[in-house]
Amino acid sequence: MEYNTTRGKLILPEYGRNVQNMIAHAMEISDRKERNRAAQAIIEVMGQLNPHLRDVDDFRHKLWTHLFVMSDFNLEVDSPYEIPKAESLQEKPKLMAYPKSKIRYGHYGKYTQEILESAKEITKADERDYLKNTMANFMKKQFLSHNNDTVENHVIADQLKELSKGDLVLENPDELMNTNVLLRSMGIGNNNNKKFSKNFKQKQKKKNFKK
Repeated sequence: MEYNTTRGKLILPEYGRNVQNMIAHAMEISDRKERNRAAQAIIEVMGQLNPHLRDVDDFRHKLWTHLFVMSDFNLEVDSPYEIPKAESLQEKPKLMAYPKSKIRYGHYGKYTQEILESAKEITKADERDYLKNTMANFMKKQFLSHNNDTVENHVIADQLKELSKGDLVLENPDELMNTNVLLRSMGIGNNNNKKFSKNFKQKQKKKNFKK
């Protein structure tokens, strides 16, 4: 009886032992035309065994690359794509450069902070008012989407002023969009709305009790 421990190593196990054996057989075919036909047949089998690759861009290119990898780059056939080299697949990827900028509030994200920090560059009053109101409502929406709780308008106003370094001041925070309206626009159901409202009322009761 033949055991897997005595067999050769599977280079790409997802294709199985039979495909590996088919490739080994194709490498022994002396006639190039016959070898090309065998390679085409193997590609079709590989595609049927891994249908998820059809969702990948240029999936046939990927199949041909896998074919050469499984042959240890020793299969000599005519490929419709550039034949890869072993060295190119063994190259280590370059290190990614991670952003080093600090984000004051994670739920607002980097770009919200950058937009608010650039508010000082806007000199026209009407443009500043538009930016201030738009960003305040957007911040409130971001806050609600990342925090399983309600938020008071003065908190948004304070953080707007902080992130813009004092350039954007919301004179009347109560004019911000209603929390329930924002929640509906975010697709949060009535049950969650009730939960938010309940939490808000509980907070208000605690404040009144302390007074």
